[in-house]
Amino acid sequence: MNILVTAGNTQTPVDRVRCITNIFSGRTGAQVASSAFERGHTVALLTSHPEVLDTLATTRERTALARARVRAYRTFDDLDALMRAEITTGGYDAVIHAAAVSDYHVAGVFTHRDGQFEDATAGKVKSSHPELWLKLTPAPKLIDKVRAEWGFAGKLVKFKLEVGVSAAELEEIAERSRVHSRADLMVANTLEGMRDWALIGAGLGGYQHIARTELAAHLLAAVEVLPLATNQE
Repeated sequence: MNILVTAGNTQTPVDRVRCITNIFSGRTGAQVASSAFERGHTVALLTSHPEVLDTLATTRERTALARARVRAYRTFDDLDALMRAEITTGGYDAVIHAAAVSDYHVAGVFTHRDGQFEDATAGKVKSSHPELWLKLTPAPKLIDKVRAEWGFAGKLVKFKLEVGVSAAELEEIAERSRVHSRADLMVANTLEGMRDWALIGAGLGGYQHIARTELAAHLLAAVEVLPLATNQE
């Protein structure tokens, strides 16, 4: 198969030197891409942290990814543009969307003075303000664009992270999210358990509890047995 993997985290600029981002490094996506290459697939990896490729656990993983096509991004808009271009022109059989994408855009930077908000937007917002207010607006879900906007008809894998929920609650949340995005498979975990385990599957009752060390191999095996075009209605 020809597989596109996204990994890493997006940045949402506050000004030209500051941003809002998240804690994720792209290691999971890099491991998935490496596993896919080792299993004989053609792989393209979009990642915000190409340096992670040099820190993977085994020489085998690093060697595999050295032969894959890797493209770097930094911001939400970068990843949006890369995914659009790759998915609409790349001829992929599967998209594995493991990147941790920003949920909000910065729509303005303001100070609050005498009961009024004043625009403080600048190339570098001054550090002398006694306080700053950021206006955040929801960002579009890139995973939802894959089918609805970019017309992808292949195998689609979505990742979902939750905080403070049980495994049963996580499965219910994950399945609703999978159906909404028309993904074929979901990988779901919690912040508390992400280093140890994940759920992989589709359909309520159809999820498996997988050890973190087995995630990449198990996911690729599941993707390989999926029909080439599913969940397209």
